[in-house]
Amino acid sequence: MNRPLATSSLWILAATVVLVAALIPFDPMLSERAQGLPGAIVAFNERVTDFGTFSWMIYGSGFIVILAYIVRRVSSNETLAGRARTARRLSLYFFVTIGATSTLVHLFKLVVGRARPELFPELGAYSLTPFAYDNLYASFPSGHSAAVGAFFGAFSMLVPRLRPLFLVGALMIGVSRVIVGAHYPSDVAAGLLLGLWTAIATAFFFARRQWLFRFNEQGWPLPKSMLPPASR
Repeated sequence: MNRPLATSSLWILAATVVLVAALIPFDPMLSERAQGLPGAIVAFNERVTDFGTFSWMIYGSGFIVILAYIVRRVSSNETLAGRARTARRLSLYFFVTIGATSTLVHLFKLVVGRARPELFPELGAYSLTPFAYDNLYASFPSGHSAAVGAFFGAFSMLVPRLRPLFLVGALMIGVSRVIVGAHYPSDVAAGLLLGLWTAIATAFFFARRQWLFRFNEQGWPLPKSMLPPASR
């Protein structure tokens, strides 16, 4: 692992630990208040939350539209064959990022075994049953949040100037998981950051092979379109 990747990994790990530790004491209160919001808000979030599934992230039509936009941006100076190659690598980048995130999040869910909010009246907010092999004990981390963290994290690596927009999208879907009663806030924070880390780590992997990304002078992967022609 090179230094920039190690540094960013440590920062994300530290942010995860701090956020989860800060949110855990407030999980029950925040979860109860979120679920008690007006019915129209809850209904809206029930629709929003569906966009956080791993399957939608891979097969959604919006993904195809945005992917086409990025192909034009990243490969504006390439031949038709070059653009086809870039499109394949873009698809591979999203597939690897989302697939790796899905694997990691399900592993953590299995090992931690945190009871979901719907079991709060019986077990409380801090009940852990590792290796339960039951979806009711798969609250931490949030899978939807990890998926959108990976999805929008990948976009933020490819189109850095739109990062604030991608951040808002990820947070909206993450918050929706609390409002619909599927997860506690600390579950969402952990999931979002896990997905983001996977997107960054995959970008480093691709940059080493000069696929889509190249390392800048500081060793950080940037889209080839953002680098001077001599560096591409």
